[in-house]
Amino acid sequence: MSTAMGTAGSTGITVYLPRDSTALALGANELAAAIVAEADKRGQQITLVRNGSRGMFWLEPLVEVATAAGRIGYGPVEPDDVAGLFDADFLAGGQHRLALGLVEEIPYLKKQERLTFARVGITDPLSLDDYLAHEGYAGLRRALTLSSADVVQEVLESGLRGRGGAAFPTGIKWKTVANTQAGQKYIVCNADEGDSGTFSDRMVMEDDPFMLIEGMTIAALAVGATRGYIYVRSEYPHAIAALNQAIVTANGRNYLGENILGSPHSFHLEVRKGAGAYICGEETALLESLEGKRGVVRAKPPLPAIEGLFGKPTVINNVISLASVPIILARGAAFYKNYGMGRSLGTLPMQLAGNIRYGGLVEKAFGVTLRELLFDFGGGTASGKPIRAVQVGGPLGPYLPESLFDTKLDYEAFAAVGGMLGHGGIVVFDDSVDMAKQARYAMQFCAIESCGKCTPCRIGSTRGVEVLDKIVAGQVHEIHLLRDLCDTMINGSLCAMGSMTPLPVLSALDHFPEDFAHGAAGKAA
Repeated sequence: MSTAMGTAGSTGITVYLPRDSTALALGANELAAAIVAEADKRGQQITLVRNGSRGMFWLEPLVEVATAAGRIGYGPVEPDDVAGLFDADFLAGGQHRLALGLVEEIPYLKKQERLTFARVGITDPLSLDDYLAHEGYAGLRRALTLSSADVVQEVLESGLRGRGGAAFPTGIKWKTVANTQAGQKYIVCNADEGDSGTFSDRMVMEDDPFMLIEGMTIAALAVGATRGYIYVRSEYPHAIAALNQAIVTANGRNYLGENILGSPHSFHLEVRKGAGAYICGEETALLESLEGKRGVVRAKPPLPAIEGLFGKPTVINNVISLASVPIILARGAAFYKNYGMGRSLGTLPMQLAGNIRYGGLVEKAFGVTLRELLFDFGGGTASGKPIRAVQVGGPLGPYLPESLFDTKLDYEAFAAVGGMLGHGGIVVFDDSVDMAKQARYAMQFCAIESCGKCTPCRIGSTRGVEVLDKIVAGQVHEIHLLRDLCDTMINGSLCAMGSMTPLPVLSALDHFPEDFAHGAAGKAA
């Protein structure tokens, strides 16, 4: 449900309520029905717009009302609160125990630098007119006035690096595809967001799908591709529905299809649903799956940029990478790279999850510290206990202790302390966590999700679980065997699945050795 009306045919006061799946899980559809029914009952004219989420998940469902002063927020709201809100004249921004004041002034939101997420939570995600009214397609229009080489150069100069985890310069990947001769080229969006504690890709697809479509279309112009695919994990039905609807709209308005906006360029885009395999987040396994095969990692070379989908040159980028492109083209590379630090330029949408008081999305320029995110934004743990460990970068990311919380979010700074930023997921654990169990979880996760193609990953992860069980049972001397096994996996695995699984295991051993002593498994998890 993207837009619902109050009194039939009315306009009246505009009320916003998210259609994001987090809000839906917390009863947003039921709340929408209650608001419309109450407005009809009282004869009050409203327009209910189903916007995206602002990313402040502890306030969902968040209701906003458009006033002369700005949008006033109320949340979290339940259907039983609706009558009281009307009694308090919330349509005029009236006071109520759930009143939050001007949403833009809420510190969690105000302290962010929202570039990629500038529209998210503000617009109706499925309204192309709303998208156009908020700088939508300005990037594509500018790209159409440039040569393909100039578009690639703009992305190169912006310093944009892959936001999916590898942090490879996006412009170099595009340049390789652009310079490779072929009769057919492809743009593939890796939307198989499977890392623990991540949801920024989902939010883009559900809450601002035209931005992703625009970014892919610009990429197609840059490299000479005419077909594109968005590979979405099957667990994201709302994202798939939103993308499909947005693609139909974009085709109908000539932003996709033949002769885009009257130009000689054509681009056809489809959504493809994954089958729930974590390994298909690896780009070559994703390509195998797209081709209708089992998701198994390919050996490289050849690189996908030269021989990718169906053996043709292929750009494969993560959702956030592609969603960052429209603003770069609209405002220029210099604007974008003015944010960030060192070689980490622009912004990164960080996702706070786990045992955290204020979970949600925080888009900040590179350079903010982990401590600032955990406490200034996250408010510490939900349990009120001290934070003991934080895992950044998904289930293959190292566990970081409190002594490293002042590390700045920067690809090189994190690598220097043995960490990784990955896709920007941050999972928080308080002091009741058993790090030996967390290490075992990492190994077991790999054993379950491995594609099985290479021995170090397939066999190493299974043996790793067995060795960890022996260690926590008291055979501490087996730690040297575990470290040797991790070394083999790091240096012998075919892809990041096997080579990175040891990172959380080794970080737990290095930073939390006391949990691997005899009897540690008896601690509360």
